Amino acid sequence: MGTPCPRAVLALAAVLLGLLAPRAVSERPNFIVILADDVGWGDLGANWAETKETPHLDELAAEGTRFVDFHSAASTCSPSRASLLTGRLGARNGVTHNFAVTSVGGLPLNETTLAEVLREAGYSTGAIGKWHLGHHGHHHPSFRGFDYYFGIPYSHDMGCTDTPGYNLPPCPPCPRLGTAARAARKDCYTDIALPLFENLTIVQQPVNLSSLAARYAEEAARFIQRASDGGRPFFLYLALAHMHVPLGVPPPPPTSDGGIYGAALREMDALVGRIKQVADSHGKGNTLLWFAGDNGPWAQKCELAGRLGPFVGAWQRQRGGSSAKQTTWEGGHRVPALAYWPGRIPAKQTSHALLSTLDIFPTLVALAGAALPPNRRFDGLDVSPVLFGWSDVGHEVLLHPNSGAAGKDGGIEALRLAQYKAFYTTGGAMACDGSIGPAEHHQPPLVFNLDRDIQEQEPLDVASGEYQAVLPAISRAYARALEDIATDNVSVADYSKDPAVTPCCDARHVACRCRAPGPGCHAERRATWLCL
Repeated sequence: MGTPCPRAVLALAAVLLGLLAPRAVSERPNFIVILADDVGWGDLGANWAETKETPHLDELAAEGTRFVDFHSAASTCSPSRASLLTGRLGARNGVTHNFAVTSVGGLPLNETTLAEVLREAGYSTGAIGKWHLGHHGHHHPSFRGFDYYFGIPYSHDMGCTDTPGYNLPPCPPCPRLGTAARAARKDCYTDIALPLFENLTIVQQPVNLSSLAARYAEEAARFIQRASDGGRPFFLYLALAHMHVPLGVPPPPPTSDGGIYGAALREMDALVGRIKQVADSHGKGNTLLWFAGDNGPWAQKCELAGRLGPFVGAWQRQRGGSSAKQTTWEGGHRVPALAYWPGRIPAKQTSHALLSTLDIFPTLVALAGAALPPNRRFDGLDVSPVLFGWSDVGHEVLLHPNSGAAGKDGGIEALRLAQYKAFYTTGGAMACDGSIGPAEHHQPPLVFNLDRDIQEQEPLDVASGEYQAVLPAISRAYARALEDIATDNVSVADYSKDPAVTPCCDARHVACRCRAPGPGCHAERRATWLCL
């Protein structure tokens, strides 16, 4: 008897779930998606026993489902976020690498976001935190389906602040009127301060990083309260600054074994715990909370980078470079993930299904009783049967796009087929020691059996029976995937740059400082500098 198709298993489970647990689909639940930045698989105590700083996340794992084979859709910021919000890889949605402070474009406007689908279905939609999908014109989140936005337009190291926090190398604070000019430092933004938006208005520039986590928690609580008062289901997309550098921790510096990184991890954990508490207070059992990472740790930041757990990419490490963020090694895209929904998602459940952030879009759309946008194909699956414990079957094939370490950005040159991981191109990002692993192309591909070799240390011998047996299936899957993308409705992102689109509260002031803390900008200034 042949092995049943994973999609067929998921479809059958979904039908059974609809018959036997109708509340899960007939009531419109609330959704909270929490996306952590640069978090490692081993940063979750439930995943990695050495981690002690995540009691609230570990509680989520104990009260819900922990996914141990869960992957970001890309290994760097903008492509990963674009894929989460569209259910489509960058090769389809056009977002293949990060947007800049001066980017004119963003996520292509013909791509439909999860927020747009859910708002059309009657949801109140909010985005809090990092956006990084375009801030100019109609690329701003206020025009991409979100009723409310509070956050920063890109990573919080992409602008100077007065509270620069911990980074390697350290970056100076924003300049002030009358201070001596400083030489520009590579990887540090010294001229334009990091802005904080509320909807279309800059409410603070530069952002106070020391209080940013608390402000996110406050605004999230207010959004949930407003939605509840209005009697509408809500979708909250909370994209954290943690654990991306710079890390901001209260002085004095921590003395625990976890050091600065551990203190920041505890702060993130407390923030997640606060959001869970608020959600539960508005009706426990009404809200699905889904936590995941956007990609793996940024290894070149050394002790300020996250923990890979066992996913060390040993083959690459032997040749130089990092096997984490920006790479297609497991450490670059295998991320911690949890789902919590009391009374709907079984507690203390561990899923080994092969899942992705791509699945969040179609799953939430299905649970909301909405329809997927037409005239395009999706890389994500409706995995609600996995959430509800009816199945532990996910993707049969999962594609891992190039994310900066090697190959053309967004190109598909690595894929997963069951327990096998195939690489047509390998390369290492910058490591803590400054090394970079050179790009290498492989034909036939390198193939690892992750069931036996989770560290990706020793590829299968091409002459072995196992390699010869699996190679035809890998080749067919790879060819089908490329053909499917090539014949799809594919978007193209605008990556052009113009300094004039840089968010600026008041261009007359040094570093675009606002006249006073948090007054916002005048309407005429906003029209010139922020949006249109």
